[in-house]
Amino acid sequence: YSGPTWHVSTSGSDDNDGSDDSPFTTIQAGIDASSDGDTVLVQPGTYTENINYNGKNIIVGSLYLTTSDTNYINSTVIDGDLSGIVVKFENSEGFTAILSGFTIQNGFSSEGGGILISSASPTLKGLKIIENISSNYGGGIYLSSSDANLTDITVDDNTASHGGGIYVLSNSDASLTNVTITNNSADDNSGGGIALSSSTITINNGVINNNTSASSGGGIYLNESTSY
Repeated sequence: YSGPTWHVSTSGSDDNDGSDDSPFTTIQAGIDASSDGDTVLVQPGTYTENINYNGKNIIVGSLYLTTSDTNYINSTVIDGDLSGIVVKFENSEGFTAILSGFTIQNGFSSEGGGILISSASPTLKGLKIIENISSNYGGGIYLSSSDANLTDITVDDNTASHGGGIYVLSNSDASLTNVTITNNSADDNSGGGIALSSSTITINNGVINNNTSASSGGGIYLNESTSY
């Protein structure tokens, strides 16, 4: 089997070939088998793993991708098990690197507990990013040198020292559309919901509510050459 759609199911095996009748059991196996332009299609279930796109411009999505049924966002979970960043983009992935239709939870890292985006500009759509922790920056999402597009995203109940929900830095120019950023906290520093440093973000139709900070900027904290 050679794709271009690689199938993943909790009932599969990474010794399978990734076809519809012989799915992998981990999302990372689907990513590893894929090539630019391919799709990794994930069945409902909880996948306890930490995944890395490894520079591939591919689509990784739940059945939300094919049906537009938002119930698949809740029923298809990538759980980091507090053992690292849940999803990484750090190898120049572009807008055609897409993550869509998941709940991202229980990540833990010094930067970007849920999702780390560094020197990459992927597209994130239809995600719930919840209950992730960073000891430093970006409990939910960490963006550095990134022009990422985020659409239909909920960032809820994440924690970091700085930028509990989202942390954006290093001349990033990110676009956020239909985002809900709630109940996040910056326990030791600034920016409970969003913290920005030397960057620009555009927010279209956003809700930023009930976020807290130990220092300043419970909702949004702007530092240095920053605009929104």
